Amino acid sequence: MTQIWGHRGARREAPENTVPAFRRALEIGVDGVEFDVQLTADGAMVVIHDETVDRTTDGHGPVVGFTLAQLRRLEATDGMDGFAGVGIPTLAEVLDVVAPAGVAINIELKNSVEAYHGLEERVLAAVEAYGIADRVVLSTFNHYSLKRLQELGAPSELGMLYTDPLYKPWRYAARLGVGAIHPPARFVMGRGYVRRAHAAGLAVRPWVVNGERKLARMIGWGVDAVFTDVPRLALEVRERLAPARA
Repeated sequence: MTQIWGHRGARREAPENTVPAFRRALEIGVDGVEFDVQLTADGAMVVIHDETVDRTTDGHGPVVGFTLAQLRRLEATDGMDGFAGVGIPTLAEVLDVVAPAGVAINIELKNSVEAYHGLEERVLAAVEAYGIADRVVLSTFNHYSLKRLQELGAPSELGMLYTDPLYKPWRYAARLGVGAIHPPARFVMGRGYVRRAHAAGLAVRPWVVNGERKLARMIGWGVDAVFTDVPRLALEVRERLAPARA
């Protein structure tokens, strides 16, 4: 069964990558959540997507240009009403919410623009501390970082993110030694694509799948999970399709 993973939480119902967004996703009943991790100027791990704070907060500048204390002064409402005072959370604050829920957790290392030296070690240490390695997926667009995670003996599954068209990506991913491919949804070109990836021992989790028809198509093709901004809709679509799959 295709799992439904809340992309940055339930970001259409609460500010993305904030504690309220993850709480909302869990209330909706997602099978997993996805979020992004970066480092502050003083080495704190924080959950935010963009490399700058400009889009989602009332501040300006690169994430790495702020200390954690400085980030704490920003509101991360992403322009949504009803969330005054919501801020950028630390990785620990997010894990405190989602780890006890028993859902899958996709941690994306946001280290393709900023190098964030030592991020792999820090994230692995957090995963170990929470005892959640068996249901964590570590993903990144930085494939050198994936190799670094392997060198460090990462016990969690690794997911290969990519944005450009790859010819037979399952072959490259298998050589890379990861357990999953996370392609843009437009690159998943039919049931055969999914079957070939599965034959190579890889899970397929496309992003970002929001439209009702696209959700139905991906679920019908048997992808392992979808990253979606609308988990409530995705769960409804999956439920409607259940009799057809039985």
